[in-house]
Amino acid sequence: MLENALLLSVAIVVVVLLFQPRVRQSQSWRATITPLASIIGSGFLVAGPLLAHAVNSWALLAMSGIVLLAYAIGEVIRYNIRYAEPLLNSDQGSNALLLVERISGLVLSFAYVISVAFYLRLLASFVLHAMEVESELAANLITTAMLVLIALTGLLRGLDGLEVMEETAVDIKLAIIASLLLGLAWFDLAWLTEVGNEIAYQPVKDWMHSLQLLAGILLIIQGFETSRYLGAKYTAEIRISSMRNAQLLSAMIYLLFIGLALPLLGDFHSARDETAIITLSAAVAVVLPAMLVVAAVMSQFSAAVADTAGAGGLISEFSRERLSPGSGYALVAGLAIILIWSASIFEIITIASRAFAAYYLLQCVVALIASRGREHLLQRVGFLIISLILLLVVLFAIPNGG
Repeated sequence: MLENALLLSVAIVVVVLLFQPRVRQSQSWRATITPLASIIGSGFLVAGPLLAHAVNSWALLAMSGIVLLAYAIGEVIRYNIRYAEPLLNSDQGSNALLLVERISGLVLSFAYVISVAFYLRLLASFVLHAMEVESELAANLITTAMLVLIALTGLLRGLDGLEVMEETAVDIKLAIIASLLLGLAWFDLAWLTEVGNEIAYQPVKDWMHSLQLLAGILLIIQGFETSRYLGAKYTAEIRISSMRNAQLLSAMIYLLFIGLALPLLGDFHSARDETAIITLSAAVAVVLPAMLVVAAVMSQFSAAVADTAGAGGLISEFSRERLSPGSGYALVAGLAIILIWSASIFEIITIASRAFAAYYLLQCVVALIASRGREHLLQRVGFLIISLILLLVVLFAIPNGG
């Protein structure tokens, strides 16, 4: 009973702090919210079961590799904000640079449609799980309703309206994450004091297969690139620093969560239950499942809004402002509605992972072209290494759960 009251109190305190006007009106924090919302949208809830399925107790090692790869890719995007954007915006870029950038924009538009559909479809799964309802039809109807709401908000109120929605959702989500991490730490301390309890690091039978599974869940760390397409509102320096801050904060959340969740995951192997962490959290505190349902809803909603915001800016930029960002929001929502009625959630995860990997690969090519004539040898070597990794993801990623 004491832990329930403590976890609720922590969540309330964090919400109050994050809702302070000084925080909510901070330009730096508002610029950080969009990439942060997307990065920790689905990942902190589905990462545990997915990683446990792929590599069992080596989940923390796998998560470390994933966040390091994400940060390295983030450095590529930040390089492009600093060096490629000025060339693209001034028409001083080569034809090759312009072509690769436009192709990458098309790929990312496709990836955003998939990710928005995934986030909101996952939201519906969590809501129905809380109501003890299993219905594909109901899940798709809820997802469609959320997409219509986001599209209308974007059309009527623009990016500012979307940012208010995602900031509120992210603040609530971060408060619940703080409670979850505290609850897991509490649980771990009690678990470790019991005789015979220890993490069993069983050998992975097929590392190649596991690496393919990990490649198939690259989507869980996607989102930092949204900063690249918020140039209409934020300067390059603000976007670079806010993207880096969002990646560092999300990496800390992921690693703490996976590390603290290892005793809870135990011998978990059922990767096809996207709501598994809610059921497992009941072992930590009675109040946690209900809190996690709220966090799940806020996570998926804020991530979907963040990616819709990024997509709207991208589509407007790609069309050379012939389409407004608002029209872009509506287009993304419409295509996402079509997708959720025609594919399963696990198919969406892997398709999106490959699509984002292809986009990141193309951004590496953009960085290589933009770095010509600059004394950036180490960066160019890094871009080539990251390109190779991403090419392997595009070619060999397989669904986690199949």
